[in-house]
Amino acid sequence: MNAFNLPDLGEGLDEAEIVDWHVEIGDHVVIEQPLLSVETDKAVVEIPSPTSGTVTQIFVRTGEFAKVGAPLIDFDTAQRDDIGAVVGDLPNEENSNRKTKAAVSGVVHSRVKATPAVRALAKKLTVNLEDVAGTGSGGSVTAADVERVAKAFSELPPAEPLRGVRRTMAHKMAQSHAEVVPASVYDEVDISHWDEDTDISVRLMQAIAAGCHASPSMNAWYDSVNKERRLLDKVDLGLAVNTNNGLFVPVMRDIGARSADDLRLGLNELRAAVEQRNIPPEEMQGATITLSNFGMFGAGRFATLVVIPPQVSIVGAGAIRDKVIAVAGLAEIRKVLPLSLTFDHRVITGAEATLFLTEMCKQLGH
Repeated sequence: MNAFNLPDLGEGLDEAEIVDWHVEIGDHVVIEQPLLSVETDKAVVEIPSPTSGTVTQIFVRTGEFAKVGAPLIDFDTAQRDDIGAVVGDLPNEENSNRKTKAAVSGVVHSRVKATPAVRALAKKLTVNLEDVAGTGSGGSVTAADVERVAKAFSELPPAEPLRGVRRTMAHKMAQSHAEVVPASVYDEVDISHWDEDTDISVRLMQAIAAGCHASPSMNAWYDSVNKERRLLDKVDLGLAVNTNNGLFVPVMRDIGARSADDLRLGLNELRAAVEQRNIPPEEMQGATITLSNFGMFGAGRFATLVVIPPQVSIVGAGAIRDKVIAVAGLAEIRKVLPLSLTFDHRVITGAEATLFLTEMCKQLGH
């Protein structure tokens, strides 16, 4: 037999959702034939067969999640006639693990004071006794306690498991919360002199490239395990794009070396690919700094943004609005663009962050 494990499909990804199997047990496949589709870090990826042979076992069903390195499928490369296990059958070791988990679960369960009848009722109503506050003698859980909790849950809308893009977003946000030491600085830029047809997104990208040139520490990756910082020459900008499916962050490559027209063309192509869900996985990886133009939704001035490792900084642009400011000693109504910068204070100093934001304001203000 020849087992095939889920390969590493993306930067920082530790699992993927099985979207569809293209083969069944008993099928004969050849090398490079599509086996299955999985949803990874913001994209649906087709995985080809690494070998030729007969499918004898499928370990993960459609809709389930597989960890990187976990077995997906088993082949009989000798092309024997026996088909092997059916979908969902588990090897002896896995059955043993299940028994072990059941035993552990029983130990935990026994900590709750409840009669066998109450335990049976909880099982019938799918209530976890660990979540029930007992009102009986000595804190024991009664049938009324179980029914109360079951009624409360029945009045709630059904829980919806996070999948695909939203699951990846939850993973990335948790990773940032666990690893990054965030700090933020804010400023506003008077853009009253801009033409009405000014391409705001392109201006922001150009200003970020200039800021990275003035303060190279902002365009870097940080390895928190080995305490190593890598300064990067090219500015590969991650652009936060909101969709009905969740947040996508495609990457604009080498923005500092591209013209305004080329930046606009590249941005249009990335947005179209995101909307059609056909953006290649490699175009979602390798960002060195990120831009969130949250002001385009019409609200929000400043924000404490989320830095996604290994990046060390993220820029936010708030909603443009009129504001009374002092101009040559006189109060005037001007259009201002709010800017937010959140950075990882483990590797970036306040002076480096301020230098970056100052250069951005300079570029946007002329």
